Amino acid sequence: MTDSNSPADSNNYPTSTLTTSTPLVGKYATLEVGELLPMGALLIAGEFGNILLPNKQVPDNCKVGDIVKVFIYLDSEDRVIATCQRPRATVGQVANIEVADVNEMGAFLDWGLVKDLFLPFAEQKTRLEAGQNCIVYVYMDNTDRIIATTRLNRFIKDEVAVIYDHYNPGDKVRILIAARTELGYKAVVDNKYWGLIHHTDIRQPIRVGQKVDAYIRKQRDDKRLDLSLQPIGYQKVGGLSEQIMQKVEEGDGFLALSDKSPAELIEMHFGVSKRAFKMAIGKLYKDRKITIESKGIRAI
Repeated sequence: MTDSNSPADSNNYPTSTLTTSTPLVGKYATLEVGELLPMGALLIAGEFGNILLPNKQVPDNCKVGDIVKVFIYLDSEDRVIATCQRPRATVGQVANIEVADVNEMGAFLDWGLVKDLFLPFAEQKTRLEAGQNCIVYVYMDNTDRIIATTRLNRFIKDEVAVIYDHYNPGDKVRILIAARTELGYKAVVDNKYWGLIHHTDIRQPIRVGQKVDAYIRKQRDDKRLDLSLQPIGYQKVGGLSEQIMQKVEEGDGFLALSDKSPAELIEMHFGVSKRAFKMAIGKLYKDRKITIESKGIRAI
């Protein structure tokens, strides 16, 4: 794979104290433009030296002293370089990415940069083909290259490291749906831990590879996480109450659902249990926003 952002003349590539082991590689950085060169802008990375932002990536009307947010990675000759493009994942993150190409070394993933992300055959649980999607973890290997792996269990842990992290019921987290199991869906929480959404808690369509917001149902005694796609407790009631009021307003002040409506009908409209719906309209009634009638609820 080649990188068209690489300077055409390697002999004129600006000298830098950066090495591939620099902590900035594989991450975003906000850096100052220190010098404008024929081949691009030289960014000041403090103790880490300077990094080239190639001409094609330099923002319009850029000048010395400007601050730019860039992603730091390696070009086709393994030189540290910057880009204003946004990859689908940085080092230490999980993502669902399409395979762009496969050769005798492995697969190359379209992660949003000119240079594709390398996924060696040794890091594939099953052989992949171009056009397929795969869930990968992005990391630096022992040669300081940014590569991907589908062997997530090496990096994603079953048990929360309570010394560093602790989750409370209702905490909002970002998850990636990774696999369907007999119990429900396994999901990666905050790029670090496995969590489980039980089938009985799923009231909306989800798919493997999807990134969504979720909520901690509980951190179990065995330090594992149970998840919910709906807010927990008071948060859930508050958000649902707002949804119900919106539906009431859209219906000219009336919604043909009440605490006497079938649970299946409530779930079809709001994706929640009848108990949650009753709690939400109870809150609206207490706040004097609605009246509850036999055939539905009406705005006051």
